[in-house]
Parts: sequence; structure tokens; C-alpha cells
Amino acid sequence: MVLEAATPNDAIAVCKRHNGRIDILLTDVVMPQMSGRALSEQLLKLRPELSVMFMSGYTSDAIVDHGVLNEGVKFIQKPFSPDSLAQAVRSALEEAK
Repeated sequence: MVLEAATPNDAIAVCKRHNGRIDILLTDVVMPQMSGRALSEQLLKLRPELSVMFMSGYTSDAIVDHGVLNEGVKFIQKPFSPDSLAQAVRSALEEAK
């Protein structure tokens, strides 16, 4: 099952309402309202077992160099194909086990 949210605040509300397990958060790094990093920090307070993957049009090097994300986080660079996204999510979920 995939849960969708249009904004970070919507994602927090969806997370609070959903009674089932949430395995992974896929979030953009740069968004209106709050950053993907801030969103992940909020959701990890609610669900500490949550795996997090970030996406961005910026390269991972640029994001890490500017302190937006820590080195070693799960990251996929845009644009990506559905297959590469599925593979990255699968890999992140396997790594979290």
C-alpha cells in the first residue's frame, strides 16, 4: 500500500491517522512548508522504525556538501525511472531489515 501526501503537513497528518505499519518515507529534499529532512525528523518521532529515502534534482554530493543531508543517507537523484525507483526502495527496505 502506498500512502500519498501533497505537502509535508499532510504527510504528518496521514502518518498520525494511519493505523498500519509504514515501512519507508520517500520525500523530496526541498519542498514548501518544510524540508524533507525536517519532515523525516517529525515522522521518525512518531515512527522510529521508519526507513527514509530522499530524492532531489540536485546531486547527492551537492546536498551533502551544503549540509542539507548527512553523508550515507538513502538518496535517489531525479529524474529516475519507475524501475530504478522500485530498485532503490527495495534496496532500502532490505537494508533496514
